[in-house]
Amino acid sequence: MMRLRSLRDSDVTQIGQWPPYTGDMKQMDYALREKGWLEEFLLKQDASCYAVEDDGELIGFTILAKTGEADAEFRIALRTDKTGLGLGKSITWLTLQKGFEDLGLSHIHLIVRKNNARGIKVYQRLGFVDRGECQKEIQGSPVDFWLMDICREEFARMTVLSADQKKTEICTNDK
Repeated sequence: MMRLRSLRDSDVTQIGQWPPYTGDMKQMDYALREKGWLEEFLLKQDASCYAVEDDGELIGFTILAKTGEADAEFRIALRTDKTGLGLGKSITWLTLQKGFEDLGLSHIHLIVRKNNARGIKVYQRLGFVDRGECQKEIQGSPVDFWLMDICREEFARMTVLSADQKKTEICTNDK
């Protein structure tokens, strides 16, 4: 069963030892390494860093970094062997739930590389809305991103729709 918990020092050490990303994810490997996301956000008081466990095994981490009174930026990283398996949707959902319900956030936003088709699709399915584009310098090179966000109300609506869909699937499967 998948769950989020607070990130521990031992998790950070373990994440730093994960094998590097390859293929279309290679450009994201810096996020897991020295001077990556964890080093950037772990010491910030307004950032919540979560370990993602699946049956007790560390498979990823997420970050909610406050950018305003009730707003936060979302980031996610999975262990190399866990990418492309459809886990991102569940992990993102759990993190949104934590942000809206436990932290009392009103909006959660993110940036996603324009060439990350899988990520974009997941975020759209969860109710994130396209809010524009930007370009940032990552490791000395310009990278194009989409800006996306979701509000608490949209998340609540998507939660109800998801529950209704599950009820329909159960009824359909019973026949």
